Amino acid sequence: MCEVEIKLNTIDDVKNLVSDVTGFECDFEIISGRFVVDAKSIMGIFSLDLSKKLVLIIQSDDECEIDKIKDKIGRFIVK
Repeated sequence: MCEVEIKLNTIDDVKNLVSDVTGFECDFEIISGRFVVDAKSIMGIFSLDLSKKLVLIIQSDDECEIDKIKDKIGRFIVK
């Protein structure tokens, strides 16, 4: 399991993130305050406050897969 902070600034960012993570078999969750949604759900993500940083949970124990995911979604990760 891995946690990264992400920021989604536009509707296209949400669409692109969902498209990126849907290509992987593992589960993803996005946490905003006390709310947790499936990161593969556009409607779930739009129910969150996107003006704030979000926490993306990657539910995988495979370090190689986690690295591939981070490379794929790198533009959304807060540094």
